[in-house]
Order: sequence, then structure tokens, then C-alpha cells
Amino acid sequence: MAAGAACCYRPAAAGRASLDAFATSSPSLRPSSSGVFFISSSSSRWWMRRRRGEGKVRISTSSRARAKPMSRPALFSPVAMEWQECSTEIEVDVPCSVAYQCYSERETIPQWMPFISSVKILEDKPDQSRWTLKYEILGRDVEFSWLARNMTPTKNQKIHWRSLEGLQNRGAVRFFPKSSSTCRVQLTVAYEVPEILAPVASALKPFLEGLLMQGLERFATFAKERYSKIPQP
Repeated sequence: MAAGAACCYRPAAAGRASLDAFATSSPSLRPSSSGVFFISSSSSRWWMRRRRGEGKVRISTSSRARAKPMSRPALFSPVAMEWQECSTEIEVDVPCSVAYQCYSERETIPQWMPFISSVKILEDKPDQSRWTLKYEILGRDVEFSWLARNMTPTKNQKIHWRSLEGLQNRGAVRFFPKSSSTCRVQLTVAYEVPEILAPVASALKPFLEGLLMQGLERFATFAKERYSKIPQP
């Protein structure tokens, strides 16, 4: 059978006249030498069959003859990286208000958080800051940076942030009063595991939780020294 044509039903004698008339008025309809009709089409294929008991012809689309749709290439979708969450806490011998104020001073964080090398607050957008991380993590020297936005805080209770670009991360610091002079500080950080550290992802979480704990221990000393310099009533 020629490409671009589909076979039609061979008409019974009673319906032959009507098919001949239809073929005359339709240039695309042509009979073969065996009396079988074809409809030529450059864009699709059709078939004809006569309804049983009637002299009428119905044209319908054949699912078998219909041209197969062209397959489309799958849209590019980057592989989702693994996210991890680390959490640690410590009791600090200062009131919640003092601990909250010390942690709010973002540019001092490199003084006590071991893997943060710099924090720079944007002059025109004080709720945003640029962070740089430099550290040897599980035998790999790594350096990452990101732009973070501090979300609306709850005074003396919660500071939280999320990254806007660079290393994907988000987190929160919560402050719980224990007494008038002590509080509990809880730090939670969630991050997208960088590709360079993907092979050691299983060991990354406990390693970073250890670093965060070291940071909070140093923060406790930092806040206590600050508190000792505040005149007491």
C-alpha cells in the first residue's frame, strides 16, 4: 500500500452507486483495480466503512492508521540533592535577652562559630548578609558562600533565616528561659548537601552537629563575658 493512503471497506453492490458519486466529488478518494477505495491524505489517514443494513458511508478515524505522535525529548530536570538537618542545644549562664542580643550581632558570629570565616551585613539591606564558610570537612578543604535573609524575629525568643543564593540553607535559633539568669539556646540548621560532599553525606550530619556544638560552647563563653561587663542593678 502506498504511503499516505489508507484502505477503505469494499462496498456492496447496493452501495456502489453512492460511493461512485462520492468518489467523483472527492478528488482525494480513488478506487483501486480491485474495487477497494483509498483516501489519500498528507497529514492523516482515514478509512471508510458502510454501516450494516444501510447504503450510507461513514468516514471515521482509525486508531491503527492514525499517525504516531512524534516523541518529545524529556525536559531537563536537575537531580535533587539531599537535604540534612542538624540540631543541638546548650544551657547558657545569661538571661534570654542577653543571649538573644549576642546572637543578633551577626558580624561577631565568626568569633565563636568555628567554620564561619566572615559575615557581612548589606548596608542598603540590613536584613540580608553575606556569609563565607571555610573549613576542612572530612578530609576536604571546602569554601562556600551564600546570601541570607533574616526573617522577622521574635524578640528574646527566636531568630531565623534562609538563604537567597549560594549554598542552600535555612535555620533558627530559639531561646528558652531557665531562670532569671540562665537560658537554653537551641540551634537548628538545614542545608542542601553540596555535591563535593555527597560521597560522605552519611558522615556529614554528625560531623557538623559536633561543630555546631563547639560553636555553641564558645558562644556560651562569649555571651557570659559580655554579660559580665553589663552593670548589674
